[in-house]
Amino acid sequence: MTSTTEQSQRGGINVARLLMSFGPLMFLALLIVVFTVLKPSFIDPINIFNIMRQISITGLIALGMTFVILTAGIDLSVGSLLAFCGMVAAVVAKGGTANTLSLATSGTQGYGWFAALLAAVVVGALAGGVQGFAITRLKVPPFVVTLGGLTVFRGLTLTISNGGPISGFDASMRWFGTGLIGPVPVPAIIFAIAAILCHIVLRYTRYGRAVYAVGGNAEAARLSGLRVDRILISVYVIVGFFAGLAAFVLSARLNSSEAVAGIGYELTVISAVVIGGTSLFGGIGSVGGTVVGAALIGVLQNGLQFNNVSSYTQSIVIGLILILAVAFDRWLKSRVRR
Repeated sequence: MTSTTEQSQRGGINVARLLMSFGPLMFLALLIVVFTVLKPSFIDPINIFNIMRQISITGLIALGMTFVILTAGIDLSVGSLLAFCGMVAAVVAKGGTANTLSLATSGTQGYGWFAALLAAVVVGALAGGVQGFAITRLKVPPFVVTLGGLTVFRGLTLTISNGGPISGFDASMRWFGTGLIGPVPVPAIIFAIAAILCHIVLRYTRYGRAVYAVGGNAEAARLSGLRVDRILISVYVIVGFFAGLAAFVLSARLNSSEAVAGIGYELTVISAVVIGGTSLFGGIGSVGGTVVGAALIGVLQNGLQFNNVSSYTQSIVIGLILILAVAFDRWLKSRVRR
């Protein structure tokens, strides 16, 4: 017969696995209930759609960050890269940096929303590729490379804009940030489509399995024939691409590209990925978890604002939750391994 101790151990492992799989989702549901009790208007459709709009920007970057963290990497430059890509998109959309403070769209000689979008994602992908090259070929740690990128991209943004915003885009571009398809905001739809595609890539393709393998054990992946350096470069290209896409959507939403855009996004994006269950040590995580993590942070920020909690306190709360999420993740893994 199975001993009581063994049964309890099995029960503990099952609980640990349940929490690993559904803990973030359970916490998200709890937050929604708490904020609804405090203020019933929290679940009004207008506010729900507003939350969806808010999380779409950081959520897009978090999708790319999931690929990076799955390989045990990190990218601290995403906020600055978002500002840089947004400024490039604005220059292309307006046809230059003249009349940067003007909101008028008539008489502009820009190249249209598609050219602006293409410029943003290409510049983002190239910037990510350069960082990936420095990490793999120059053997510089990701933390150092992307910390340098954080200042470089912000400096490039300030240089292009001369420190000021570029504003006033045509209606077709603004639609990507403020438009609706039915009752659903366009940014939320873009985020949903991107999340589905990323899930398919990671779950059902050879490339996705390679990303997990590199994060699990890079040396073993190399010995098995995987081109580890190429995979590592590619994940930084992916996060750069999504930073560019998010920059375009944010600029369209605000009708302006600002040099100060994206400040502090690094914390929010990494928090969303880690709180969603992706291990900072690589090899474990999912796109679904990242979506839940992004939604959790969005609900938390919105709920705190609803209850008149200052933005400074919000940063403290998110930082503490990030630390607790990593500690809880380590504890759960130790329980499962027993």
